[in-house]
Amino acid sequence: MPYVLLHHMPNEPFFFIESLGELYKEVQSRKIFPDAKFFVDCTPRTPAETILAEYEKVKNDPNFDLKLFVTTHFILPSDLAPAYLSANKPLLQHIEELWTVLRRSPTAQSGTLVPLPYPYIVPGGRFREIFYWDSYFTMLGLQVAGHIDLVESMINNFASLAIRIGHIPNGNRTYFLSRSQPPFFSYMVELLAEEKGEDILLHYLPALEKEYNFWMDGADQLTTSNNAYRRVVLLPDGSILNRYWDDRDTVRPEAYTEETRLAQNSKRNEAELHRNLRAACESGWDYSSRWLRSGNLWETTETIDIVPVDLNCLLLHLEELLLTLYDLQNDAAAVQQMQSAIHKRFSAIQRYCWNEKEGFYFDYHFRDGHQLLKHSLAAVYPLFCKLATAEQAERVATLLEKQFLCEGGLVTTLVKTGQQWDAPNGWAPLHWLAYAGLQHYGFTELTTKAKERWLMTCEKVYTETGKMMEKYNVMDVDIKAGGGKYPNQDGFGWTNGVYLKLLHA
Repeated sequence: MPYVLLHHMPNEPFFFIESLGELYKEVQSRKIFPDAKFFVDCTPRTPAETILAEYEKVKNDPNFDLKLFVTTHFILPSDLAPAYLSANKPLLQHIEELWTVLRRSPTAQSGTLVPLPYPYIVPGGRFREIFYWDSYFTMLGLQVAGHIDLVESMINNFASLAIRIGHIPNGNRTYFLSRSQPPFFSYMVELLAEEKGEDILLHYLPALEKEYNFWMDGADQLTTSNNAYRRVVLLPDGSILNRYWDDRDTVRPEAYTEETRLAQNSKRNEAELHRNLRAACESGWDYSSRWLRSGNLWETTETIDIVPVDLNCLLLHLEELLLTLYDLQNDAAAVQQMQSAIHKRFSAIQRYCWNEKEGFYFDYHFRDGHQLLKHSLAAVYPLFCKLATAEQAERVATLLEKQFLCEGGLVTTLVKTGQQWDAPNGWAPLHWLAYAGLQHYGFTELTTKAKERWLMTCEKVYTETGKMMEKYNVMDVDIKAGGGKYPNQDGFGWTNGVYLKLLHA
């Protein structure tokens, strides 16, 4: 399959749900659908102007039925696969069949759905579109299952998005275009190279450069008096690291009701709060005590003031891959520039995120000028990305075994806040990152324990429910996972992928 830029992608204007104005706000605020994401995934049957004109005519009629109006003028999103049941099938058969259930074919633009040129896998449940960082962990399972064609298709889709939009968005929805997600594209490309050979790496250089330029935009304009811009932050010693951000500061359409209410009840500036909530969504950890300034208070989310250790490890890997490709091209100037960037980022991560006393990696609060001593599995990223020393890795491993390893696997954080990226929940992607990171440093006994407990949890819940879940309660495997702003979803792309990868590791 050839690498693509704009292959079969017509230059059509995108549809933004906010263009429905008062109708959009009315549908979401009256909560005629239980999940705010449901309406924003609907497809207008006619142009937005036509629907709005009709709405203006009838909205004041005493007999006006808003839900009937919506179901008349919009095509509602279908369930994941209402007819699909596991029917007590063996788990591996279930996962193999789910690749077909979760697969989507290329389509023309449909409502808020941004078209993609090749087939792809969606996570499942309420997530009816491709998601950026989810897809890397899904690809791990596709690789094991031998579906390399789908891996390549999905990577080509992301490359197409990077070239067309200027970055890889959170997902292929117009309401996701103002943010990205943890930048795993460089790892995806390396995964494909394992199957296709290293020659394929250079095909993706333009998209990798787009990715890098997006995250580093404005780095050359930072000053001590203006030390943060979009996703870059200038630190006191002159180092530049990255943060999560969103280019918009309004309520998220897919979480309209809950976050509008939160903003109204909060004493914070609404735009500031929404920016921070959106940035937490770019992190993938939406939501977590990592981003909360005060206890378990959701309204104190302060994501944009934090330099996250995981993000900067991923960007270090992107820089390392770019260095490899520039070296292959014999581009001496680019090689020198990237070598310098790698050295500076590596040193800054160690300086600002490693805590010698605790023997652990933490996020850094650049506004307040100190580390946030909140223990989380984000600390495994320096091991996964191979930047920890052997001694640092050993200390991280010791703490993971002592405090994070639970009956059902590795818990995400050590605190219970009611947020889904906190205790008692465990997540598939973090289990793979921990497993691979610890394996890099030879902690085989610990990785075996964590792997076996996680696999057991997946198998136990599947036996009881016939489903592979988005997340699991790893502290008490007899209780379902909870937390978050929506019910636990089943399907589930990255759980399927990590389960297969760990089973064969």
